[in-house]
Formats: sequence, C-alpha cells, structure tokens
Amino acid sequence: MAVFLSSFVNKIDKKGRVSVPAPFRAVLGPDTAGIVVFRSLQVEALEGCSIAHLELLSQSLEKQDLSPDIFDLIETTIFGGSVQLPFDSEGRITLPQSLIAGVGIQEEVAFVGRRKTFQLWDPAKLATHETAARSKARAKDISLSKIIASVTQTANGGKE
Repeated sequence: MAVFLSSFVNKIDKKGRVSVPAPFRAVLGPDTAGIVVFRSLQVEALEGCSIAHLELLSQSLEKQDLSPDIFDLIETTIFGGSVQLPFDSEGRITLPQSLIAGVGIQEEVAFVGRRKTFQLWDPAKLATHETAARSKARAKDISLSKIIASVTQTANGGKE
C-alpha cells in the first residue's frame, strides 16, 4: 500500500503553478491526471488527495448513519469546496487564488504527507503547527512502539 510520506517545500511561480513533489505523484500512480484540493475543516491548510480517495469517501458516507445536518456539512464543505487540479506536462498544478488566500499560502507551499492524503501549508504556519503537535504528542505520551504494541496485543487476544 503506497502512502504519502515526508514534507516538501516548493515555490509557486509567477503564473501560480507549483510542482507536486515527485514522490507524491508516484503514490498517485502514473495514470493519475491530477489531484483534488479543498480547505481543511480542522487546520489552516488545504487537503489534497486523488479523485479515487474522494470517491471512497463518498461511498463510505452512504454506509454511515449520519444526521442530515452532518451529511450536508460534509457535502458542502468537502465536495462543494473541492477543486480538481490537473497536472501539466511537468507535474505542476495551478492553485486557485481563492483557496490559497484562504489559508495564507503566498510564495511557497509545504506539501505534508498524511498516509492516504496530504496537506498544503504556508511553510511558517506549518512550522508553528508542527511545534504544537509535537508538544501535544509528548504530553499524551504518544509513541510508535506503544501503538504497535497495542495492536499486536489486541491481535494476540491480549497476550504479548
């Protein structure tokens, strides 16, 4: 299973184009013509994914017992706010001014892998967010070894 990993900072050119990192394009696959972006519901960034991921989300929503209110919020904010951005011949996309202005992106974009999706940030805002996230993770004593041990223990019926 391919996942979006790492962080990359790329410059936006004078025409508003930015190169999507090659490792991200590789995860999307050679037949993918572009990405989908929308404003995050939780942080001051853009969410990015493949159209296939949004199709999976759509199918998952049909299987949920969501109130009409929540369903409407998701459809309005995610599906209604999404923009499909095709790759040019060099793997670049053109970010809509309305989206990047809404999250404070100006001259550079930080692409941040998040397993099955990725985010696009203003680099300075990302640095602040990462510092806060690391502090919260330490305060909650989150560690990879504990996550793996918990899953292993559950899979073994509570036995190590």
